[in-house]
Amino acid sequence: MDAALIAGIVLVLGIAVLLLLRVPIAIAVGFSAFVAVAAVIGMEKASFVAAQRMFTGINSFALLAIPFFILAGVLMNNGGIAGRLIDAAKVLVGRMPGSLAQTNVVANALFGSVSGAAVASAAAVGGVIGPRQAKEGYDKNFSAAVNIASAPSGMLIPPSNTLIVYSLVSSTSIATLFVAGYIPGILWALACMLIVFLYVRKRKELNNYQKVTLPVALLTLWRAFPSILMIVIVIGGILAGIFTPTESAVIAVVYCLILGFAYRAIKISDLPRIILDATVTTSIVMLLVGVSTIMAWVMAFSGIPAAISNGLLGLTGSPTMILILIMVILLIVGTFMDPTPAILIFVPIFLPIVTEFGVDPIHFGIMVTFNLCLGTITPPVGNVLFVGAKVAGLRAEPVIKALVPFFIALIAMLFVVAFVPQLSMWLPELLGLLAP
Repeated sequence: MDAALIAGIVLVLGIAVLLLLRVPIAIAVGFSAFVAVAAVIGMEKASFVAAQRMFTGINSFALLAIPFFILAGVLMNNGGIAGRLIDAAKVLVGRMPGSLAQTNVVANALFGSVSGAAVASAAAVGGVIGPRQAKEGYDKNFSAAVNIASAPSGMLIPPSNTLIVYSLVSSTSIATLFVAGYIPGILWALACMLIVFLYVRKRKELNNYQKVTLPVALLTLWRAFPSILMIVIVIGGILAGIFTPTESAVIAVVYCLILGFAYRAIKISDLPRIILDATVTTSIVMLLVGVSTIMAWVMAFSGIPAAISNGLLGLTGSPTMILILIMVILLIVGTFMDPTPAILIFVPIFLPIVTEFGVDPIHFGIMVTFNLCLGTITPPVGNVLFVGAKVAGLRAEPVIKALVPFFIALIAMLFVVAFVPQLSMWLPELLGLLAP
């Protein structure tokens, strides 16, 4: 039997069965990949190859950015930064119809842009704004849907751990990916704001706005300025060549730590708990990276990417149809797999296909990330969906119904991002980050 067929059957069946048995995805991927390697080259060689590939996969200086950005995100979540960013968002959109819901969207974008963590955004922002929306008469399911739908915008707006993982897999520039994510991330937030506007337009009781005097507005923005300044320091330092993305992550940790102590929101006694939380999350991500490199090796060795490529090209020779097929596959994959393992598994398969049609790897990375972000708010596995529902004290089912208009708007925006590459490429080109 062909090696690609053997490895493919073992991988697909192994992962599917283990996920159905509720085995953690890192274990499911790692075990299935090891069995596939053993089926192709034998048990004795498989042990050495698997250990070597895992070590090689995580032995990367660029990957050091992930644990530090995760730690920075945990520090932000505990350091009083969320409240200040919410107040700043309220000043920016407080005069719009449905001001509290609009504030939720903008606050998630701001918090995500300094933490890069959608789950943290949904928990921190939703926990503060949700009760306020309930007092003003918002439907609780709609309020939760707004919070859940807007939280993933921070996975596109840098710094983003998801984009770092894509950079590792695709050998593209982290700085270029970071800059490319700004406009699509903002478009994600704008799509959510449009749905909020359409929702409150026919509900006069929600068309109130909050009057804020100029002195209060300036004071609020000034209090949030140190938190927002981190974006300038981290991204500006990378673009200016002052430090690498990994070094910028370390600077982000130090900066967040200083802010936490300055705001008196973090104590020395809190640090062990904060570091433990960050360590647990980092361990999960790094284990996923390690086991996914075993899968990537066995797929490459057995020729699975070439087989899938030939299969897709056999269906159609149209670049547009190829992109649509890939987007549909990733939308389905995202419903049961987190973005990190999905990128590690599927980007090595799809990237060579799209580059044959002239799709830039940077643009493809933003398209893939946007696509998989939708999975984080989609059942049955969407972690942002369930965290957001839990924070709101609601069951997921009624919240999913309220999410439907957001799904429609965001999928439409996905197609815009996919087929208008200038949205991703304009800023990197303007800043001279694209190779000539």
